[in-house]
Amino acid sequence: MRQAHEKIVSRENLRTLLAATMQRGQRIVLANGVFDTLHVGHARYLAGAKAEGDLLVVAVNSDSSVRPLKGPNRPILDQQARALLVAALRDVDYVVIFPEPNVERLLEELRPDVHAKGTDYTADSVPERAAAARLGIRVAIVGDPKAHSTRSLLDAIRKAPHV
Repeated sequence: MRQAHEKIVSRENLRTLLAATMQRGQRIVLANGVFDTLHVGHARYLAGAKAEGDLLVVAVNSDSSVRPLKGPNRPILDQQARALLVAALRDVDYVVIFPEPNVERLLEELRPDVHAKGTDYTADSVPERAAAARLGIRVAIVGDPKAHSTRSLLDAIRKAPHV
């Protein structure tokens, strides 16, 4: 089994690795997110994504792409730390860091069989739905109901009595 740091790959290396996977007829799933302060909802989302195929690639937002999405005080953890935490999960086969605001370009480059999104999305609200349809990539909504978020975790930490 590969160590977590070995699962973090560049886009160029990932394309090469996935080409071999595709030749073997294995189904590739792409999931993505910020994964700031990893929580149970993330673990369930990625387990659900892995169940959609044979190999799970997780795209982690770069630090520069997180700020416009989440605000000036985010991310809490830098992109390398977030990528390493995601890579440490058993269900994750590869992690790639991406700077774009969404994974449309990665879908075009990697051509996975499935694009997995969490339950905070619907089939109609997935930002990359048009690109996925054009490329013949199935979109799957996976994970448990959106009852967990980094924002709510941070709020709970801020409200907790300090000892």
